[in-house]
Amino acid sequence: MGSWGRLLLAPVVLLAGCTAAGAPGAPATPATPAASAPTGCAARVEEGRLPDWADAGFSGDARAPHVFGARGEIVAVLFGQPLTVGRTAGPSNKILWVARPAATPSPDPSAPATLVITATLDGTTTRVTREVAGGPGPSIVDVPRAGCWHLELRWSGRTDTMDLVYVAA
Repeated sequence: MGSWGRLLLAPVVLLAGCTAAGAPGAPATPATPAASAPTGCAARVEEGRLPDWADAGFSGDARAPHVFGARGEIVAVLFGQPLTVGRTAGPSNKILWVARPAATPSPDPSAPATLVITATLDGTTTRVTREVAGGPGPSIVDVPRAGCWHLELRWSGRTDTMDLVYVAA
């Protein structure tokens, strides 16, 4: 390696040696509530722009906290972020469910349009069922305990899953 190469490499090596991910012995600080969720929780609240297929009724840049279903068939737009258990004041746990337009007609046209949400608390057998009449749309979804909830979503012959984190008030 020539002298210019060594001259340019030296500051890079020095900087790499001086950089640390955190102070030794200091506990890691989670960046978001989802990062501190129980193991196995895939909740990922996005803050950016809603997808074009989910922004009907919004004006302008259509940004809102939202979570995509694992299959990308549905998005939960969170108006009460963070979702909270035992909240006595402030916004409710309002979620606008928006389904991606179906590529083909429903596989079962006789399937009820009602959105059925079966939620299971991570690491437990605690399970609750909630329904949104008429299918995906506005709802208030409350659960009995804080933690990561695994949701199974069924509507109009379609399915998806997602995780949502609820925090204690």
